[in-house]
Amino acid sequence: MPKNTAKTKDEGAHFEIKLKFYSYDLKLLDTTLRNVIEAIKRSGASVKGPIMLPTRIKRWTVNRSPFIYKTSQEHFELRIHQRLLVIVNPNPQTIEYMRDLQVPAGVQVIVKNK
Repeated sequence: MPKNTAKTKDEGAHFEIKLKFYSYDLKLLDTTLRNVIEAIKRSGASVKGPIMLPTRIKRWTVNRSPFIYKTSQEHFELRIHQRLLVIVNPNPQTIEYMRDLQVPAGVQVIVKNK
């Protein structure tokens, strides 16, 4: 008779924290992620990522002249770079680090639990 191989609720359960980073400056975003990943690994948790998410591009077209020369226009764009980090099975030291997380101006972080 085969043994019951179904896992109980606590055996296969794992906890994840998802961090989503946004920035207009790609270099600033990458250096921030490098520092955050090093600190999380020092705390003993494992990290998946950084996972590149699609860059959002916003574009505008503006007339150079208010009245005449309608065909003369300027084009502007704003790129929003995004990255995702997933922290698997964080320990209390990792949670404490996340509470005191310091990111530079220009980088936004959104934290989600799973």
